Amino acid sequence: MAYKSLNLITRSDIEALGISGDVSEKLLKDLDEIIHGSSTPPETWIQISRRILHPNLPFSFHQMMYYGCYKDFGPDPPAWLPDPKVASLTNVGKLLESRGKEFLGENYKNPISSFSSFQEFSVSNPEVYWRTVLDELNIVFSVPPKCILEKDTSGDNPGGNWLPGSYLNPARNCLTNGFKRRLDDIVIRWRDEGSDDLPVNTMTLLELRSQVWLAAHALSALDLEEESAIAVDMPMNVESVIIYLAIVLAGHVVVSIADSFSPREISTRLKISKAKAIFTQDVIIRGDKSIPLYRRVIDAEAPLAIVVPARGSSCRMKLREKDLSWNNFLGKARNLRGVEYVAVEKPAGAYTNILFSSGTTGEPKAIPWKNISPLKSAADAWCHLDVHRGDVVAWPTNLGWMMGPWLVYASLINGACMALYNGSPLGPTFAKFVQDAEVTVLGVIPSIVRTWQNSNSTSGYDWSRIRCFGSTGEASNIDEYLWLMGRAHYKPVIEYCGGTEIGGSFISGSLLQPQSLAAFSTAVMGCKLFILSEDGNPIPPYEAGVGELALCPHLFGASSTLLNGNHFRVYFQGMPTFQGQILRRHGDLFERTSKGYYRAHGRADDTMNLGGIKVGSIEIERVCNSVDDSVLETAAIGVPPPSGGPEQLVIAVVFKSPEISKHDLNLLKKSFNSEIQKKLNPLFKVSSVVTLPSLPRTATNKVMRRVLRQQLTQTSLNSKL
Repeated sequence: MAYKSLNLITRSDIEALGISGDVSEKLLKDLDEIIHGSSTPPETWIQISRRILHPNLPFSFHQMMYYGCYKDFGPDPPAWLPDPKVASLTNVGKLLESRGKEFLGENYKNPISSFSSFQEFSVSNPEVYWRTVLDELNIVFSVPPKCILEKDTSGDNPGGNWLPGSYLNPARNCLTNGFKRRLDDIVIRWRDEGSDDLPVNTMTLLELRSQVWLAAHALSALDLEEESAIAVDMPMNVESVIIYLAIVLAGHVVVSIADSFSPREISTRLKISKAKAIFTQDVIIRGDKSIPLYRRVIDAEAPLAIVVPARGSSCRMKLREKDLSWNNFLGKARNLRGVEYVAVEKPAGAYTNILFSSGTTGEPKAIPWKNISPLKSAADAWCHLDVHRGDVVAWPTNLGWMMGPWLVYASLINGACMALYNGSPLGPTFAKFVQDAEVTVLGVIPSIVRTWQNSNSTSGYDWSRIRCFGSTGEASNIDEYLWLMGRAHYKPVIEYCGGTEIGGSFISGSLLQPQSLAAFSTAVMGCKLFILSEDGNPIPPYEAGVGELALCPHLFGASSTLLNGNHFRVYFQGMPTFQGQILRRHGDLFERTSKGYYRAHGRADDTMNLGGIKVGSIEIERVCNSVDDSVLETAAIGVPPPSGGPEQLVIAVVFKSPEISKHDLNLLKKSFNSEIQKKLNPLFKVSSVVTLPSLPRTATNKVMRRVLRQQLTQTSLNSKL
């Protein structure tokens, strides 16, 4: 749609959007005052977003203002600008105001102007930067590190050894009442779906600590071996957070399993991790539906299961002979209620959590988080999302994905409160919870935002307490995120992209930089980014271009081992070097724009991102190939929609005989969906099925999925022209 410049907009243009004459006249008058009082398009837009726009105006009017303001601006128009006074009050702003000249010398000007220089400082001076941040986070070590980074000169571990010699417990750091908070501070707010008209439930730090201690004592009563792997397959609710922290506090290792997984996927993860026990829930209640989660765990042939009731105090079904109800489990430590559990301190390099990320081999990569990975999560939140005491952080997620543990550490270590909605985040009841829980930092994935917008489910709810949004998991869409910002009176969206193996992010936004929609403004603190050209070498710094993204090898909190793979081969083998250091592979295609922003363009290999979940093409193809006898082979491709946003799953099919090519593709699509959702993940959805006479292959007979992706993307674009 073509939009007019702001000075050409008439009253009739505004009325055509369904806005009454009197309101249109007032809007036009206010707009005229802003235009004549502003000198630049960004300044004009900020005034419009603050003085004119509000959630009750039609979104089409928001678009008219945004696109009219930036009609001749060029690429990457800022949708949000930092206010100098507010910027100086952020975590990083306060640090730079007090120590900026110490870090940057006479080059230091102010938090906004000097943020990029400080980011570069964090890369070149890891010893100073990370000591400073760990002090800011009030991290408690039972044995302090002898240094921050011990570089590996042998080449076996290019990432180096972080915090060598130190001992700590991340859960203990979540439960301490240091200078940031008091024991009566509320650290969890939650609500169960169906109780949406009741007050929000709360839990103080004192109450959380007591319950975690009790669960840790009960774990000790199970007489498990030291550092046992213990799985959690539950929704993200209060009980799962207590269980997660108790496992870590007791020195065991959490095995993260998403509550949407099939029995086969659960079994795979239990076997890889060698889990000795699993915490789960009897059922998952979503509206009128009751999903049998414990049944899936039984079908996965899980070890000892501790089963939490979804509602009430007793489970809805009979348990296996050796399994325990949640009440009976806690009963093992009833005499120790209120007694402190002394945290098990372990080396910085000890495992604390095993998470899984799908690769292209068909088996999920088992990625251990070490004791420092939680510190990376907390540090990212401290710096890039400005999480601090007094914040209420909500992020619909699950402990099976990295953003679940991330939320625990990002909120609790920073002295903030986490907000948990035990139900679907897609409808108005979640929007009401955001209002009632007084959420200040709201994390999203783009597909959730799209659902909110299409269903208008946020209408009538007050999101004015939100200070910023965070977005991760998928590529975002400009119009959808313009809409999202408008729900909270144009608070910024901080794009946040990383990975399970990173413990957080490698690229993000910042409250000290202008933010452009669906774009990243900076490498995260402590990380240097490289965009590789077609010859495999990094393009010059600050030069615009598109290519596969690579990372500096020394990335605090990042993985250095895989349980079921060769870490060096996966992340470093075959990568170019920079200043004598081998770069770390990530695998996403990224663009650096002429104005210095970054945009994501999906995977560079045979892995795709579906609804925020990375999955290998081969995993999907293995299921699809066995759906119908007429199918010779398939290729699963993630295709970005023409208007931007999350990848859509397209299945390219080659039939055994050309005569069968008129097969009912809608029926085949339904069959693919049914099997994929049953055997892999109920959240995956096939967008379309296309037929091909054959799949493009290399000389060594490998399917060239990247070529298919380009062809299907172009076809999708042409269909929109």
